Parts: sequence; C-alpha cells; structure tokens
Amino acid sequence: MDKYKNITDFEQLIEVEHGKIGTESRNKYEEGAQMFIISVMLKEARKEAKLTQEQLADKAGTKKSYISKLENAKGNIQLSTLIRIFEQGLNRRIGLTFL
Repeated sequence: MDKYKNITDFEQLIEVEHGKIGTESRNKYEEGAQMFIISVMLKEARKEAKLTQEQLADKAGTKKSYISKLENAKGNIQLSTLIRIFEQGLNRRIGLTFL
C-alpha cells in the first residue's frame, strides 16, 4: 500500500500501475483502454440505430461474430474496418484526434 500513499490524481495512479508513457506496459494498457472505449461507442451506436449485431454486420459487410468481438473489446480492428462499420453500417462519421 505504500506505493499509493503519495498519489494525488488518476494519472499518477496509472503511472504506478502501468508505468510511464512510452513503456511497453503503459502502451499495452493504453491500447486496451482505447479498445474498450471503441467497444462501448460501437455498442451504444448500434443500439441507438436499433440494429442487431447481425444486421449491422450485414450492412457493414462483415460477420456477426466480428461485431460481437469488437463490442466485447476482444477483437483487433483495422481503421478501414472501423470506418466502414460506422459509416456504412451505422450511417455515422468518424473523427480521429492524435495527441
């Protein structure tokens, strides 16, 4: 518990748990966090569109099992596929921000 006693914000906690930005451990954590965010956004957008996973897969030209993996943050996704799912499948635009 001593490693937590001087922590005052979330960024410090993440650094203690996963290392400094740029380390392999931190990069893996950040990748997982981003995948989780995408999975939640995809699931919410699909439900708002009142589509099943199968219907979305058909519209986007992919498989239901792939949509399920993405929604459960289990799959690996290519940017082109993500764009196709949102634009063709959900009729939504994607914007990217690089920090």
